[in-house]
Amino acid sequence: MAATAAALERAMRFQEVILDATRGKMSWWQAAEVLGISPRTLRRWRQGYRTYGLKGLEDRRRVDRAPNGVPECEIRRWTKLYETRYRGYNVRHFYAVMKRDHGGCGWSYTVVRRALQFAGLVKKKRPRGRHFLRREPRPCRGELIHIDGSRHRWLTLQPDQWQCLIAVVDDASKHLLYAQLAESETTATIMAALVAVIREHGIPQSVYSDRAGWATHTLRAGERVDRSRFTQVGRALQQLGVEHILAYSPQARGRSERVNRTLQDRLVKELQTHGIRTLERANRFLRDTFVPEYNREFGRTPALAESGFVPLGAADLEGIFCHLETRVVQRDNTVTLDGVTLQIARQPGRRTCAGLTVEARRHLDGTHTILWGHKLLGRYNPRGRALSVEPIVHPAVAASTAVA
Repeated sequence: MAATAAALERAMRFQEVILDATRGKMSWWQAAEVLGISPRTLRRWRQGYRTYGLKGLEDRRRVDRAPNGVPECEIRRWTKLYETRYRGYNVRHFYAVMKRDHGGCGWSYTVVRRALQFAGLVKKKRPRGRHFLRREPRPCRGELIHIDGSRHRWLTLQPDQWQCLIAVVDDASKHLLYAQLAESETTATIMAALVAVIREHGIPQSVYSDRAGWATHTLRAGERVDRSRFTQVGRALQQLGVEHILAYSPQARGRSERVNRTLQDRLVKELQTHGIRTLERANRFLRDTFVPEYNREFGRTPALAESGFVPLGAADLEGIFCHLETRVVQRDNTVTLDGVTLQIARQPGRRTCAGLTVEARRHLDGTHTILWGHKLLGRYNPRGRALSVEPIVHPAVAASTAVA
């Protein structure tokens, strides 16, 4: 192990002082004062100099590399990876990607960070104060989930396009339960996210969101929401018995805001690194690679092992998570929903359906249905063309029939 330049300079200074004391130019007590050490320590250094020469004055703690130091080839691998492929990543993100995609790393995050800082690739930052949470996470998975849409230029290889990331986060485990990119944050994209979460995990006890247009009716900006009127999402959550909690400031949505900030930093860079330009490829990457890795790194074990998700049971998600409007059938046996005219065919046992109060529904796949009570009067494609009608049996009716 070679001594550092500072160690060699120190040894030569010790040599000069020891030689002056040996020639009688100063006393040994004065020499110890000049070197800033005790007379006893100076005697040990003098003995080392007499035995080994200048080598005996070298401080063996000051060497270029410690015996268990990181090999130079490993540091060169890190810096080359960062310079050529991952420049701009924060160090923790780079460390996670390197462990995942580049044969792992047997060294700690701190060692990698210091190596990149020493190479001048990463700036040193003053550590921020610890963030104290004002509210403890819920103890059970599914007790509370956060849903939010983040509008951003997620695909940097398509710089003129904006996309919206719909993310659902579990409050207890911090797991991303759902993450998909869409053109915009709409009632349909929010419903699709909730349906996906419910099908995979079950019905949550409560949902936390901002006061976007899909979530609330607000008469004027800044005023409290009108709780007497439900949006389509609010109606669907009420039908499932899910509490809908609304936030009145970004600070109140601290958890989802921090998740969005992390995703805007990490996901954007990874999509660019993998050359992804389309929503389809981006969503496949999210589903297969990014979300599992995110949950492994940021997930936590809930305080209680029990799940707060309620089993779906016989609930009809297709009939609940849809755009539903009450209509009165016109004299020509038609119903209009958002400009699409739906013609009701003649029903057995009825001369006409005119005057009936029915439910017109537009489902997430774009199809339409018309129901009178539990009776299906018609099914239509997105343009209003009639499709073959399959009878709909209400879950309660189906359950009673099975018992009988």
